[in-house]
Amino acid sequence: MSRQQISTYPAVGVPSRGAREPIELRDGWELMICGDLSDKQLELTERLVSVPARSRGTIFFDSCGGSAYVGLGLAALIRLRGLDALAVVTGECSSAAILPFAACRRRCVTSHSTLLFHPIRWQSEEDVRIEEATEWARHFKLLEQDLDQLLAKLLEFDIEKLRAWTRPGRFVSGAELIEAGLAEQVDLFAGDVWKQIGTHDGH
Repeated sequence: MSRQQISTYPAVGVPSRGAREPIELRDGWELMICGDLSDKQLELTERLVSVPARSRGTIFFDSCGGSAYVGLGLAALIRLRGLDALAVVTGECSSAAILPFAACRRRCVTSHSTLLFHPIRWQSEEDVRIEEATEWARHFKLLEQDLDQLLAKLLEFDIEKLRAWTRPGRFVSGAELIEAGLAEQVDLFAGDVWKQIGTHDGH
């Protein structure tokens, strides 16, 4: 029996940081990723698979994070389905929620947005056996390294600079994210925010 390889939808073109093209997203779909990702895994997954593949839309973020696996799954769905997504942080986008945020083609924040970068945390039952704890520790060390590399690649950001935020952990403001070139600014008090999004960098 020959092996069959699962392929993703063709990737959406990603503009370079210095050349953002104008896009109109008000006619596209809108989704909200909010709250604890672990508690809303099924709901959030269903939302991402309910929109057409390779379609355009906006994902609003206001989440404290949750399971790293859920964050990874949501990020993978965005890329696997070829979604042309604009991420907008309305409040907080922390921990595991940063993964789907990073997977979006464009990212916008306000100066009031907050993102908490930190190492992944291990939680388990109180009666976990020492053998299980040893294996979990080994696995999480590898997972942490893998997610660091993935996040740096998604954000197109130097991994050492990313680790400076992640260890031991740091709250990064929207203004700092903009300064680092990882997101575009939306000013809530400067007129039509959609016009701002569509005309970044003078377009």
